[in-house]
Amino acid sequence: MIMALPISRLPSLFPLLAIFLAFSTFLSSTEAYDPLDPNGNITIKWDIMSWTADGYVAVVTLYNFQQYRHIQTPGWSLQWKWAKKEVIWAMLGGQTTEQGDCSRYKGNIPHCCKRDPTVVDLLPGTPYNQQIANCCKGGVLNSWVQDPATAVSSFQVSVGAAGTSNKTVRLPKNFTLKAPGPGYTCGPAKIVKPSKFNSLDKRRVTQALMTWNVTCTYSQFLAQKTPTCCVSLSSFYNDTIVSCPKCSCGCQSNLNAPQSCVEPNSPHLASVVTSASSSKNNLTPLVQCTGHMCPIRVHWHVKINYKEYWRVKITITNFNYMMNYTNWNLVVQHPNFDNLTQIFSFNYQSINPYGTINDTAILWGVKFYNDLLMQAGPLGNVQTELLFRKDQSTFTFDKGWAFPRRIYFNGDNCVMPPPEAYPYLPNTGSKQGVSVFTMLLLTSLTLLSFHHSFA
Repeated sequence: MIMALPISRLPSLFPLLAIFLAFSTFLSSTEAYDPLDPNGNITIKWDIMSWTADGYVAVVTLYNFQQYRHIQTPGWSLQWKWAKKEVIWAMLGGQTTEQGDCSRYKGNIPHCCKRDPTVVDLLPGTPYNQQIANCCKGGVLNSWVQDPATAVSSFQVSVGAAGTSNKTVRLPKNFTLKAPGPGYTCGPAKIVKPSKFNSLDKRRVTQALMTWNVTCTYSQFLAQKTPTCCVSLSSFYNDTIVSCPKCSCGCQSNLNAPQSCVEPNSPHLASVVTSASSSKNNLTPLVQCTGHMCPIRVHWHVKINYKEYWRVKITITNFNYMMNYTNWNLVVQHPNFDNLTQIFSFNYQSINPYGTINDTAILWGVKFYNDLLMQAGPLGNVQTELLFRKDQSTFTFDKGWAFPRRIYFNGDNCVMPPPEAYPYLPNTGSKQGVSVFTMLLLTSLTLLSFHHSFA
């Protein structure tokens, strides 16, 4: 039975409603905020280089200003909506996925007549007469920290039926960036100062006739509803191996995806993987059947304790039969990174999201050695070891201090085990608390009986 509130009571509910709406707005505004990369974004810059009889020629450039999140194969796609009835006469370094209805044109047919074109990057090996600088990478954009030179992608577009001056041109709207799936939210185009370009001899500077920018930010929640990686833990001082939390990235009993996992010892493994790979544009991972059901597992093992140093081993395992992770990276937050002495077989760079606090590092593979994380199988893992110097004022193995606070794989936050499950020192933790209590209780009973015996 539903009871209606008296009208006299409604005004008292307005403050609560206002607080709820404000909190909801705060949540939606912070969905795309990454505390470890607060200024990370992808900026799309349009530079009009020349005017034509019915429009303009522009160079569109995507800059990946994210420190550790990159766009991997099958690459980015960019969509927008024209402000009027513009068409694309020709393109270099990119192409639209559809031409659209160009029946009103006779003679020269435009490259694309759609009101909302979708542009993709050309593939490596494209003929030189169809290329421009920073094009033709198959839509792959590396992160800014890993390789700034490959964190840029460009294409040239010749636009017709458009304005032919700064006052008559109209900015496109409703930008959508897919990389290759959802996750990015793009703001409106904003006119900025014209870009400037240096000549090869750096003795002359030219500039664009007009420039506008579009900023796109990433939200893991928009990209996928479930996590994509998890973390397991172990240590030399405890036999317990803390596995990834159960169902971290899904459960085997998920009726919506009955074929979402494959037993590694299945005799039909090859046929299942082949049939799944044959479907085009299939981005859904096909993983080994595990308790966590994650495509990626990161294992942190506290390996050795020296007098002045301690050593950690990190293993990244790929359980996905559908994906080779190219130029993968790992972001780890731990308070001892300011005392990192040596890292083996991985690249390393410190990132300081909080200014002077050096507790976050990005790790990635060595080129042509382990920068490719292979599909699930015997070769589907990469490993490294970290050697830390002890700072006696902060170092301890107690209360899980030796384990990471947070781990990202390819920019996605991994599921961590609950703190109470961390491996504990043999002489500390909850077991020690129980034994001390028991000892005190026994001591009290002994003293009490001793007292009564002399009473």
